[in-house]
Amino acid sequence: MQINTPDWVKHAVFYQIFPDRFARSKQSRKRLLKNASWEAWDDMPTLQGYKGGDLWGVMEQLDYLQDLGINAIYFTPIFQSASNHRYHTHDYYLVDPMLGGNSAFKELLDAAHKRNIKVVLDGVFNHASRGFFFFHDILENGPHSPWLDWFKIERWPLSPYNGEYPANYVGWAGNRALPEFNHENPEVREYIMEIAEYWIKFGIDGWRLDVPFEIKVPGFWQEFRDRVKAINPEAYIVGEVWGDSRQWLDGTQFDGVMNYLFAAPTIAFTAGDRVDIEQVQDRSYQPYPPLFAKEYGEKIQHLLQLYPWDIQLTQLNLLASHDTARLLSIAKDDKPSVELATLLLMTYPGAPSIYYGDEVGLPGKLDPDSRRGFPMEAHWDIYVLKYHQKLIALRQKYPALRTGYYHILYAEGTVYVFDRILGNEELIIAVNVGTAPAQASFEVTGLQSQPSQLLYGDCEVSWSNDEEKSNQLTLNIPPRTGCILGEERG
Repeated sequence: MQINTPDWVKHAVFYQIFPDRFARSKQSRKRLLKNASWEAWDDMPTLQGYKGGDLWGVMEQLDYLQDLGINAIYFTPIFQSASNHRYHTHDYYLVDPMLGGNSAFKELLDAAHKRNIKVVLDGVFNHASRGFFFFHDILENGPHSPWLDWFKIERWPLSPYNGEYPANYVGWAGNRALPEFNHENPEVREYIMEIAEYWIKFGIDGWRLDVPFEIKVPGFWQEFRDRVKAINPEAYIVGEVWGDSRQWLDGTQFDGVMNYLFAAPTIAFTAGDRVDIEQVQDRSYQPYPPLFAKEYGEKIQHLLQLYPWDIQLTQLNLLASHDTARLLSIAKDDKPSVELATLLLMTYPGAPSIYYGDEVGLPGKLDPDSRRGFPMEAHWDIYVLKYHQKLIALRQKYPALRTGYYHILYAEGTVYVFDRILGNEELIIAVNVGTAPAQASFEVTGLQSQPSQLLYGDCEVSWSNDEEKSNQLTLNIPPRTGCILGEERG
């Protein structure tokens, strides 16, 4: 079948924002909470505390995001909820008043769109919260509630708060704070579809779907796609699936997934034995044990063959998220590991996603540490910010880095080299993850030119002038560095 994916995603650079922690408005606003006791912004975050970030604060930082090169924002949940991460949804039609409510979101959405910045929201449709009105009615009225069949009630009495007793209803991952919807009920399905449609009509540009693999009702995600795309054919639908996602990426459901299958080997290759096992061993992805270039290339080749090309171009590629430790902390604060991984991220097919703060060197171990407040400018690592800006600018300048074909040229020892080709535009990307200088010499076929201009990084480049080896490329790459070769464009 023909696969249709949103064209804008192929050219997007996403920025993931955890709204409570990115920015608190500096202006006088009509806040519902005027004297709230927020956690100190720079203090270590806690599981239940709020720091008071809001959507007005995000709006005030749009210049910063635009200067960085961002043209799409992915928000973790923004709907009313009794949790700082807002995955415990109370009302799917109400933006949390702490964030500014629906009016602040509309103002932000319009301001973003004026700058050609897309906005994708997080949809938590597998489960709600025990504060969700329909479920709260069950807690109040027991078996007399008209909403019984909307959830998975097992027996009575229910125990939503006291862990000494069984909950007697199904909560996601056994969490009694998150009662699961009964998706077999057509009323529930229709309710979720209408939520999805409402916010697409409101103006959002897509949905990131939380744990969509938990909803196993046949045809659910096919209907979701049909109804969302009927309103906006260019809406982006991306699922949080950590592994092989072929069953959802058949062209009838999602446009892409959060590409942890890219993140894991990329971290294992660039960080190697620096990986802090405690930060990754309990995760659903495994950026360890260390990989050499050949093994990394094999994993990337497998990944590139896993899905159709149009799906590859709309994958959401990432190195970290709110569900992981930050890469800097995974790599035990080794900055070259982060730069090398970021170079590979920004030159890979699909839409790269930056987790807020990574671009200024923000560390953070597993939750809640990975959800720190965005640092004051005095604490930014300017070198990290500059290479993010440069890599994003190169990606936007050269279409081959966005939609060009990806071909591995060399993968031996600690050196990995590949090219991106689109028409007559040809770029070569090389990295040396080793602690010693490395030389790589190999024959390059299929290129119309001999890219030799250093667009990024520092390495020595020479093409053989020997008629028999006219396509022989030799690279001398310093330790723990990478480079991009191409032809300078105006």
